[in-house]
Amino acid sequence: MTNGENAAGASLRGSVSVAEWECRVALAAAYRLVALFGWDDLVFTHISARVPDAKDAFLINPYGLMFEEITASSLIKIDSAGRKLLESPYEINPAGFVIHSAIHAARPDAHCVLHTHSLNGVAVAAQRQGLVPISQQSLFVHASLAYHDYEGIAVRDEEKPRLAADLGQRTFLILRNHGLLTVGPSPADAFLAMYILEAACAIQVRATGSAAELIKIPAALVAGIEAQAKAVTRGLGANLVWPGLLRRLDRVDPTYRD
Repeated sequence: MTNGENAAGASLRGSVSVAEWECRVALAAAYRLVALFGWDDLVFTHISARVPDAKDAFLINPYGLMFEEITASSLIKIDSAGRKLLESPYEINPAGFVIHSAIHAARPDAHCVLHTHSLNGVAVAAQRQGLVPISQQSLFVHASLAYHDYEGIAVRDEEKPRLAADLGQRTFLILRNHGLLTVGPSPADAFLAMYILEAACAIQVRATGSAAELIKIPAALVAGIEAQAKAVTRGLGANLVWPGLLRRLDRVDPTYRD
Protein backbone atom coordinates (compact mmCIF):
# COMPACT_ATOMS: atom_id res chain seq x y z
CA MET A 1 0.00 0.00 0.00
CA THR A 2 1.19 3.51 -0.73
CA ASN A 3 0.83 6.54 1.52
CA GLY A 4 -2.76 7.81 1.56
CA GLU A 5 -4.23 4.47 0.45
CA ASN A 6 -5.55 1.53 2.44
CA ALA A 7 -6.96 -1.94 1.99
CA ALA A 8 -10.51 -0.62 1.61
CA GLY A 9 -9.91 2.37 -0.64
CA ALA A 10 -8.86 6.03 -0.55
CA SER A 11 -7.72 7.87 2.55
CA LEU A 12 -10.33 9.70 4.62
CA ARG A 13 -7.80 12.17 6.02
CA GLY A 14 -9.30 15.63 5.58
CA SER A 15 -12.75 14.18 4.81
CA VAL A 16 -13.73 13.66 8.46
CA SER A 17 -13.36 15.90 11.50
CA VAL A 18 -10.03 16.19 13.30
CA ALA A 19 -11.53 14.46 16.35
CA GLU A 20 -12.81 11.55 14.27
CA TRP A 21 -9.50 11.21 12.44
CA GLU A 22 -7.55 11.08 15.71
CA CYS A 23 -9.96 8.43 16.98
CA ARG A 24 -9.51 6.43 13.77
CA VAL A 25 -5.72 6.51 14.06
CA ALA A 26 -5.82 5.40 17.71
CA LEU A 27 -8.28 2.58 16.98
CA ALA A 28 -6.29 1.39 13.96
CA ALA A 29 -3.21 1.36 16.20
CA ALA A 30 -5.05 -0.83 18.72
CA TYR A 31 -5.90 -3.33 15.95
CA ARG A 32 -2.29 -3.43 14.78
CA LEU A 33 -1.04 -3.89 18.35
CA VAL A 34 -3.44 -6.77 18.98
CA ALA A 35 -1.98 -8.44 15.88
CA LEU A 36 1.57 -7.60 16.92
CA PHE A 37 1.07 -9.19 20.33
CA GLY A 38 -0.54 -12.28 18.79
CA TRP A 39 -4.00 -11.94 20.30
CA ASP A 40 -5.89 -11.77 16.99
CA ASP A 41 -8.08 -14.60 15.68
CA LEU A 42 -7.79 -14.07 11.92
CA VAL A 43 -10.72 -11.68 11.27
CA PHE A 44 -13.09 -12.93 13.96
CA THR A 45 -12.75 -10.49 16.85
CA HIS A 46 -13.30 -6.77 17.06
CA ILE A 47 -12.50 -3.45 18.71
CA SER A 48 -14.82 -0.46 18.55
CA ALA A 49 -14.52 3.20 19.46
CA ARG A 50 -17.19 5.84 19.83
CA VAL A 51 -16.71 8.77 17.42
CA PRO A 52 -16.02 11.66 19.82
CA ASP A 53 -17.92 14.42 18.03
CA ALA A 54 -20.89 12.35 16.83
CA LYS A 55 -24.11 11.73 18.74
CA ASP A 56 -24.69 8.15 17.59
CA ALA A 57 -21.70 6.67 15.79
CA PHE A 58 -18.86 4.29 16.45
CA LEU A 59 -16.04 2.76 14.44
CA ILE A 60 -15.41 -0.94 13.99
CA ASN A 61 -13.30 -3.18 11.77
CA PRO A 62 -14.22 -4.05 8.17
CA TYR A 63 -15.16 -7.73 8.27
CA GLY A 64 -12.60 -9.56 6.15
CA LEU A 65 -9.50 -7.48 6.78
CA MET A 66 -6.76 -8.94 8.94
CA PHE A 67 -5.94 -6.82 11.97
CA GLU A 68 -2.46 -6.17 10.56
CA GLU A 69 -4.11 -4.61 7.47
CA ILE A 70 -6.47 -2.22 9.20
CA THR A 71 -5.90 1.48 8.70
CA ALA A 72 -7.53 4.62 10.04
CA SER A 73 -9.45 5.07 6.77
CA SER A 74 -10.62 1.48 6.40
CA LEU A 75 -12.53 1.44 9.71
CA ILE A 76 -16.30 1.37 9.22
CA LYS A 77 -18.45 4.09 10.77
CA ILE A 78 -21.85 2.80 11.89
CA ASP A 79 -24.73 3.95 14.09
CA SER A 80 -26.34 2.12 17.01
CA ALA A 81 -28.61 0.25 14.58
CA GLY A 82 -25.63 -1.07 12.59
CA ARG A 83 -26.19 1.16 9.57
CA LYS A 84 -23.07 2.30 7.72
CA LEU A 85 -22.66 6.07 7.90
CA LEU A 86 -19.86 6.19 5.33
CA GLU A 87 -19.51 4.06 2.23
CA SER A 88 -17.37 0.93 2.58
CA PRO A 89 -17.03 -2.18 0.41
CA TYR A 90 -16.93 -4.27 3.60
CA GLU A 91 -19.64 -5.39 6.00
CA ILE A 92 -19.35 -5.70 9.77
CA ASN A 93 -19.20 -8.83 11.92
CA PRO A 94 -22.79 -9.46 13.21
CA ALA A 95 -21.51 -10.77 16.55
CA GLY A 96 -19.23 -7.79 16.81
CA PHE A 97 -22.15 -5.43 16.35
CA VAL A 98 -24.27 -7.14 19.03
CA ILE A 99 -21.49 -7.12 21.64
CA HIS A 100 -20.22 -3.61 20.99
CA SER A 101 -23.56 -1.89 20.47
CA ALA A 102 -24.81 -3.37 23.76
CA ILE A 103 -21.88 -2.04 25.75
CA HIS A 104 -21.69 1.36 24.06
CA ALA A 105 -25.40 1.88 24.75
CA ALA A 106 -25.10 0.89 28.43
CA ARG A 107 -21.76 2.53 29.22
CA PRO A 108 -21.38 6.14 28.04
CA ASP A 109 -17.90 6.14 29.60
CA ALA A 110 -16.77 3.11 27.58
CA HIS A 111 -15.56 4.93 24.48
CA CYS A 112 -13.58 1.85 23.42
CA VAL A 113 -14.55 -1.83 23.68
CA LEU A 114 -11.90 -4.48 22.93
CA HIS A 115 -12.76 -8.18 22.51
CA THR A 116 -10.35 -11.08 21.88
CA HIS A 117 -10.35 -14.86 21.47
CA SER A 118 -6.72 -15.37 22.51
CA LEU A 119 -5.70 -18.93 23.39
CA ASN A 120 -4.77 -18.01 26.95
CA GLY A 121 -7.94 -15.99 27.39
CA VAL A 122 -10.25 -18.73 26.14
CA ALA A 123 -8.39 -21.30 28.24
CA VAL A 124 -9.08 -19.34 31.42
CA ALA A 125 -12.62 -18.56 30.29
CA ALA A 126 -13.20 -22.33 30.07
CA GLN A 127 -12.07 -22.92 33.67
CA ARG A 128 -14.88 -23.02 36.22
CA GLN A 129 -12.80 -21.12 38.79
CA GLY A 130 -12.16 -18.29 36.33
CA LEU A 131 -9.18 -16.04 36.92
CA VAL A 132 -7.39 -17.07 40.10
CA PRO A 133 -5.48 -14.51 42.21
CA ILE A 134 -2.03 -16.03 41.84
CA SER A 135 -0.12 -13.16 40.23
CA GLN A 136 0.25 -9.43 40.67
CA GLN A 137 -1.26 -9.00 37.20
CA SER A 138 -4.36 -10.92 38.25
CA LEU A 139 -4.87 -8.54 41.17
CA PHE A 140 -5.13 -5.53 38.87
CA VAL A 141 -7.86 -7.41 37.01
CA HIS A 142 -9.69 -8.53 40.16
CA ALA A 143 -10.08 -4.89 41.12
CA SER A 144 -12.72 -4.57 38.36
CA LEU A 145 -13.65 -8.02 37.01
CA ALA A 146 -16.96 -9.51 35.84
CA TYR A 147 -18.10 -12.71 34.08
CA HIS A 148 -20.72 -13.42 31.43
CA ASP A 149 -22.03 -16.96 30.82
CA TYR A 150 -21.85 -18.40 27.33
CA GLU A 151 -25.08 -18.15 25.30
CA GLY A 152 -23.76 -19.25 21.92
CA ILE A 153 -22.42 -16.97 19.19
CA ALA A 154 -23.47 -13.45 20.12
CA VAL A 155 -25.86 -12.67 17.27
CA ARG A 156 -29.14 -12.29 19.21
CA ASP A 157 -30.32 -8.91 20.46
CA GLU A 158 -31.90 -10.52 23.52
CA GLU A 159 -28.43 -11.22 24.91
CA LYS A 160 -27.56 -7.51 24.98
CA PRO A 161 -29.15 -6.57 28.34
CA ARG A 162 -27.57 -9.55 30.09
CA LEU A 163 -24.17 -8.75 28.63
CA ALA A 164 -24.41 -5.12 29.72
CA ALA A 165 -25.72 -6.05 33.17
CA ASP A 166 -22.93 -8.56 33.78
CA LEU A 167 -20.26 -6.03 32.85
CA GLY A 168 -21.88 -3.33 34.98
CA GLN A 169 -19.38 -0.57 35.73
CA ARG A 170 -16.34 -2.83 35.55
CA THR A 171 -13.36 -2.70 33.18
CA PHE A 172 -12.67 -6.40 32.61
CA LEU A 173 -15.13 -9.07 31.41
CA ILE A 174 -14.40 -12.76 30.97
CA LEU A 175 -16.93 -14.29 28.58
CA ARG A 176 -17.06 -17.91 29.70
CA ASN A 177 -16.05 -20.46 27.02
CA HIS A 178 -15.57 -17.52 24.65
CA GLY A 179 -12.87 -14.96 25.37
CA LEU A 180 -11.94 -11.66 26.98
CA LEU A 181 -13.29 -8.12 26.83
CA THR A 182 -12.08 -4.80 28.19
CA VAL A 183 -13.45 -1.28 28.08
CA GLY A 184 -11.86 2.12 28.50
CA PRO A 185 -12.24 5.83 27.82
CA SER A 186 -9.91 5.45 24.80
CA PRO A 187 -8.32 2.74 22.64
CA ALA A 188 -5.13 3.28 24.63
CA ASP A 189 -6.85 2.51 27.95
CA ALA A 190 -8.78 -0.50 26.62
CA PHE A 191 -5.58 -1.90 25.12
CA LEU A 192 -3.59 -1.53 28.34
CA ALA A 193 -6.42 -3.21 30.25
CA MET A 194 -6.35 -6.11 27.78
CA TYR A 195 -2.57 -6.36 28.07
CA ILE A 196 -2.87 -6.84 31.83
CA LEU A 197 -5.80 -9.29 31.52
CA GLU A 198 -4.03 -11.31 28.83
CA ALA A 199 -0.84 -11.43 30.93
CA ALA A 200 -2.80 -12.66 33.96
CA CYS A 201 -4.41 -15.41 31.84
CA ALA A 202 -1.07 -16.47 30.32
CA ILE A 203 0.50 -16.73 33.77
CA GLN A 204 -2.40 -18.84 35.02
CA VAL A 205 -2.24 -21.20 32.04
CA ARG A 206 1.48 -21.73 32.60
CA ALA A 207 1.17 -22.08 36.37
CA THR A 208 -1.70 -24.57 36.23
CA GLY A 209 0.08 -26.61 33.58
CA SER A 210 2.49 -28.06 36.12
CA ALA A 211 2.01 -30.25 39.15
CA ALA A 212 3.37 -27.59 41.50
CA GLU A 213 1.09 -26.29 44.23
CA LEU A 214 -0.14 -22.77 43.55
CA ILE A 215 0.24 -19.98 46.10
CA LYS A 216 -2.95 -17.95 46.15
CA ILE A 217 -2.70 -14.32 47.21
CA PRO A 218 -4.58 -13.73 50.50
CA ALA A 219 -8.11 -12.37 50.19
CA ALA A 220 -7.23 -9.27 52.23
CA LEU A 221 -4.61 -8.27 49.66
CA VAL A 222 -7.01 -8.93 46.80
CA ALA A 223 -9.62 -6.71 48.46
CA GLY A 224 -7.17 -3.85 48.89
CA ILE A 225 -5.63 -3.90 45.45
CA GLU A 226 -7.87 -1.28 43.80
CA ALA A 227 -6.26 1.72 45.51
CA GLN A 228 -2.77 0.31 44.93
CA ALA A 229 -3.55 -0.35 41.25
CA LYS A 230 -4.63 3.25 40.75
CA ALA A 231 -1.43 4.51 42.35
CA VAL A 232 0.83 2.34 40.17
CA THR A 233 -0.98 2.56 36.83
CA ARG A 234 -2.72 5.90 37.39
CA GLY A 235 -6.09 4.20 37.10
CA LEU A 236 -4.89 2.01 34.20
CA GLY A 237 -4.31 5.24 32.30
CA ALA A 238 -2.43 4.22 29.17
CA ASN A 239 -0.66 7.55 28.79
CA LEU A 240 2.26 5.84 30.52
CA VAL A 241 2.83 3.32 27.74
CA TRP A 242 0.76 4.34 24.69
CA PRO A 243 3.31 6.76 23.18
CA GLY A 244 5.96 4.03 23.33
CA LEU A 245 3.60 1.52 21.76
CA LEU A 246 2.92 3.91 18.89
CA ARG A 247 6.66 4.40 18.40
CA ARG A 248 7.02 0.63 18.25
CA LEU A 249 4.26 0.40 15.64
CA ASP A 250 5.82 3.19 13.60
CA ARG A 251 9.10 1.27 13.47
CA VAL A 252 7.31 -1.90 12.31
CA ASP A 253 4.72 -0.44 9.87
CA PRO A 254 3.32 3.10 10.10
CA THR A 255 0.56 2.52 7.52
CA TYR A 256 -2.06 2.20 10.27
CA ARG A 257 -2.07 6.01 10.15
CA ASP A 258 -3.31 6.07 6.53
